Amino acid sequence: MIDVVLTAVCLLMILPLVFLVSNAFKTPQEMLAWPPTVIPNDPTVANFKAVLGDTPLLRWIGNSIMFSVLSTVCILATSAITGYILGKFRYRVLNIFFAIILATAIVPFEVYMIPLYFQAKALGILNTTWGLLLGYLVMSFGIFLIRQNVIHSIPDELLEAARIDGAGELWIFWRIVLPLLRGALGALGVLAFFQAWTAFAWPLIVATTRDSYTIEVGLALFQTGFTVDLGRLSAASALVLIPSITLFVLLRRNFVQGVASTGLKE
Repeated sequence: MIDVVLTAVCLLMILPLVFLVSNAFKTPQEMLAWPPTVIPNDPTVANFKAVLGDTPLLRWIGNSIMFSVLSTVCILATSAITGYILGKFRYRVLNIFFAIILATAIVPFEVYMIPLYFQAKALGILNTTWGLLLGYLVMSFGIFLIRQNVIHSIPDELLEAARIDGAGELWIFWRIVLPLLRGALGALGVLAFFQAWTAFAWPLIVATTRDSYTIEVGLALFQTGFTVDLGRLSAASALVLIPSITLFVLLRRNFVQGVASTGLKE
């Protein structure tokens, strides 16, 4: 019985995605027909040709990929280093620092988005990838996730044995700590990538020229205050799905292992 329920819920969840891809291949008349068809009667690629010919969609996708990849690398680096220090070094000031990091997690990004914008303007990095990155260099949840994994996955005795053998802190971090955090870092990498990939508010105010848009901002151009170009919007959204689905397929094993192991240890 539970299998039937789960299958039904799964089908309901993927149904909008199926119609999104299906609408990308439909003519405007078939798209508005009732009842809707899942498989187009007269498939066409006109929507894809119009999107790729009339808009710099590939450039927007490239901007989003560059932004998301660099943001993921920065978040993985800052989370791994900070989480390791907070999890394995015993200083009272680190507990205060960790409490401050947790407190920032409950502050909405929109609260400090405007001051951050003026910082980006003062640095002269508006309409650049560096301006986008300014708001996505650190993730407080990522630091928390890595710290918990460091505490529960890496025994102190292992680190002490390496130090007794003469290993330096940098060698220990690179050759012992990072390999043991592979699952957690994989899960965090997927979360960080999708956080940047789906970001809208920050890219909207930092990237103001057409060529510097990310894909989320670019997709908003297909919708005006009174009309929606459903065919082009469906075709563009279907193309945008390719990089994100590819990344999830490649890292799904690390993502599931990282989340599952963290939950069990908590």
